[in-house]
Amino acid sequence: MATVSIPGRPSIDTSLVRRLVDAQFPQWARLPLRPLEQAGSDHVIHRLGEELTVRLPRHAGAIGQAGKELEWLPRLAPHLPLAVPVPVAVGEPGLGYPWPWAVTRWLDGEVATVDALSDSSETALELAGFLAALQRFEPEEAAAVRGLVDDPTVHPLAARDEATRAAITEVGGTFDKAAMTELWDAALGAPGWGRPPVWFHGDFHTGNLLTTGGRLSAVIDFGGLGIGDPACDLTIAFALMSAVPRTAFRAALGVDDATWTRGRGWALATGLNAYVSYAATNPGVAAQTTRQIRQALIG
Repeated sequence: MATVSIPGRPSIDTSLVRRLVDAQFPQWARLPLRPLEQAGSDHVIHRLGEELTVRLPRHAGAIGQAGKELEWLPRLAPHLPLAVPVPVAVGEPGLGYPWPWAVTRWLDGEVATVDALSDSSETALELAGFLAALQRFEPEEAAAVRGLVDDPTVHPLAARDEATRAAITEVGGTFDKAAMTELWDAALGAPGWGRPPVWFHGDFHTGNLLTTGGRLSAVIDFGGLGIGDPACDLTIAFALMSAVPRTAFRAALGVDDATWTRGRGWALATGLNAYVSYAATNPGVAAQTTRQIRQALIG
């Protein structure tokens, strides 16, 4: 695997991952290690043997995920209807790599796709059931939960205002600028979450859903896990679903108009962010984010 070298980010290659594993977890030193090329923008990921995955953050924004997942996923998992990653260990900085990194159990499955699942009301209801179960979780450690509320990686929708308006201007020739501005203004102006804070995944899109045999099997990548307004997780309704399943999804979750509008805003903002960052060089991202933006505008 070629070295990943971007200004401000550590260089990561398979040799480094091998040395980190062997030095810190010698019990796995004999297991084969191979990179997963489609690992996403936040982590460099390797499969370790047949049962483990090694994840190294690419940038500072992802460095809290290893500890967060180790702390919370074992507690959440028994309450959720789909599989989630099982943390095994957290590695320490070393050998020139500056941040904590994670070893988790390997989850079989293929990344969910719009082509396979967009028209499936069954899938929409399964996703609604997952989010409902996540939102119902009530841990005993109130102090630890307050720490998630104060997590600096968890921002309100309004924190994206400047970047989103800049993106709307940048892509105004590709999408309907007036419609995007109208939706964004409506999302920022919608009443906030007026109920007790609930758990949200925080990055609920197709790339973080796995399927086996054509059905949902797992939800991964809980780096954005937190508690507060769950509108951010409604992004999946626009990233994945067509109109009929989206209606079933909303009804199953009992989403009110204000929360739905904020969810459309999240879908627009995150879609625009990915589009302006990656679409020019990644046709897959271009197609996915184009769909997400247009579906958010439809509602």
